[in-house]
Amino acid sequence: MTRIVVVTSGKGGVGKTTTSAALATGLALRGFRTAVIDFDVGLRNLDLIMGCERRVVYDLVNVINGDANIRQALIKDKRVDNLFILPASQTRDKDALTQEGVEKVLNALRDDMAMDFIICDSPAGIEKGALMAAYFADEAVVVTNPEVSSVRDSDRMLGILASKTRIAEQGGGDIPARLLLTRYSPERVMRGEMLSVEDVQDILAVELLGVIPESQAVLSASNAGSPVILDTDSDAGQAYLDAVARFLGEDLPHRFLTTGKKGLLGRLFGGQ
Repeated sequence: MTRIVVVTSGKGGVGKTTTSAALATGLALRGFRTAVIDFDVGLRNLDLIMGCERRVVYDLVNVINGDANIRQALIKDKRVDNLFILPASQTRDKDALTQEGVEKVLNALRDDMAMDFIICDSPAGIEKGALMAAYFADEAVVVTNPEVSSVRDSDRMLGILASKTRIAEQGGGDIPARLLLTRYSPERVMRGEMLSVEDVQDILAVELLGVIPESQAVLSASNAGSPVILDTDSDAGQAYLDAVARFLGEDLPHRFLTTGKKGLLGRLFGGQ
């Protein structure tokens, strides 16, 4: 059975697209047929992070409007089998997204392409693109940074997930939601400059899927057009691999929550 997962938050710049790319790539590495859809119509970025921007011919809105079918619009990843990208349109506005159109795309991915997972990369905020990304979801990954405004906005998004999805409208209640905490720095937590994991969990009261440490590897991977989960030497890549394992039901301890004491060379040269 196809699982539709929305990756969302209330605030921009917290790492939703990085997370969508990593989660989709990690699931495909595990052998699941996985599609990741960019719902940020007008401001697409997923194709850049996935390194396929030059291969975009058709997009999500083209499929919704019937200008192309799902097989024409999907881009098959060159590095990972079973991974497919559906980019957003750069030239339309978010009014091009309709409930009927989005349902048609999701049904085509499920029925025609036999996807195991569909990852919906939501735009920031609570406007139409974000609501369309979340409406048909079976579950959610809520991405937040450990700072007050980001956590507050994520809390608001949890309220929307509990009331404005198809499952909620049909009386099914909340969709399952899990928390992914990004850009976490134990050193800054110790200095009181950001919230701790416990602080965030106390506020949001949802299951913790993973903690992604603050890392230059994330920016480097994005600039290289490669999901950071493929950088298995980096802390961030390893943390995303752990998060995918937990997403699939494995019980793994959370890493990168405490400060690691550096050796002499690390202290001298600022090794990460």
